[in-house]
Amino acid sequence: MAVPASKKPLLLSFLWFGLFVAAASAGSFYESFDITWGDGRADIYETGQLLTCTLDKVSGSGFQSKKEYLYGKIDMKLKLVAGNSAGTVTAYYLSSKGATWDEIDFEFLGNVTGQPYTIHTNVFTGGKGDREMQFRLWFDPTADFHTYTVHWNPLNIIFLVDGIPIRVFKNNEKNGVAYPTSQPMKIYSSLWEADDWATQGGRVKTDWSNAPFRAHYRNFDDKNSCSRTSNLTWVTCDGNKNSWMWTTLNNHQIGQMNWVQKEFLIYNYCTDYKRFPQGFAKECYL
Repeated sequence: MAVPASKKPLLLSFLWFGLFVAAASAGSFYESFDITWGDGRADIYETGQLLTCTLDKVSGSGFQSKKEYLYGKIDMKLKLVAGNSAGTVTAYYLSSKGATWDEIDFEFLGNVTGQPYTIHTNVFTGGKGDREMQFRLWFDPTADFHTYTVHWNPLNIIFLVDGIPIRVFKNNEKNGVAYPTSQPMKIYSSLWEADDWATQGGRVKTDWSNAPFRAHYRNFDDKNSCSRTSNLTWVTCDGNKNSWMWTTLNNHQIGQMNWVQKEFLIYNYCTDYKRFPQGFAKECYL
């Protein structure tokens, strides 16, 4: 679906009938998510206000949203695995289904005690990714909760940390670059072991004497979003009422992102000549 030229009401239909589903910030994790795997290693506490995922040598754990989203500003506070987290990955992402899925990724790659986490970001369109950008952080993400945001609208996908943009993936469909516009996505998160690649390219393995590992979640917020609770309904958005649908970075935010990318960017697919000797993806030149 092409990006509308003006702020007209958006109506995206997927089956024969539908209804308006207004996304609202749910009161608890019980209302918003289902724990999907881990055999009891993920659980919800504090009357639904805290969710914890656990990883031990037997299994990790994970959960997914009850709703599917087609555009939204999705906030989640995370406190990552503390101490020696080498080999662990805390994934927090949106994804659709099928062979040509779309996906928007935050992944947090653990490290040995005292060494920084890596934030791994990626965007998949039509089942194709290879758009990785990686960052260090300017704070300890294990000491307290911090807000990680995916702001996805018809114009761009903005990755934010505590409200500071770190990356933008623009809609360049007019230039032949695929962009997620039509496949509703659920929110997924998991804590799992990937010591074949996660920490320093797999050179540092998981020390299971530090298990169990735990990641914590609070303050999920999806009030600025378009969603559905069943694939038998439409997802509808009124672009005249939802200003977040047309948000791009202002000059101050561009300055913030430039600072992050200058000081904390450690990998950019658009500069990896060794990996892409035949040339970079088209969006790298736009």
